[in-house]
Amino acid sequence: MSDDLSQLLEQMKIDRGNLYREETVTDLRAATIRQLVPILEDGSTDAGRARVFVGSTQIMSPQGPVPIQAEIPAANLGEAMEKFPAAMQQAVQDLVKQAEEYRRQEASRIVVPGQVQGGGSKIFGG
Repeated sequence: MSDDLSQLLEQMKIDRGNLYREETVTDLRAATIRQLVPILEDGSTDAGRARVFVGSTQIMSPQGPVPIQAEIPAANLGEAMEKFPAAMQQAVQDLVKQAEEYRRQEASRIVVPGQVQGGGSKIFGG
């Protein structure tokens, strides 16, 4: 094994103070909520830490299905279900903003013939 791979594998340690058990709830239609229950090293529930809820769904685009996922700030599963639509809507809005920013960055990379790096222009033939 290479030294780099050995070092990488040595660094891959489980954070025993940050363990979660995952439970998945779905309506078999559009919504999936992953409930991450904090646990101790022995597998018992860690009452000192809050549960984490992550919602996911997908929307259709002209290019096909787009997965949407976002953390849902909630104290329990019922609250997570109530907040699911708003969390997914916010995730879609964030995704659209990211796509617009990506398009803007790509558009600014357009190379124009005759232009030198830094925005100046080259003079040809003369």
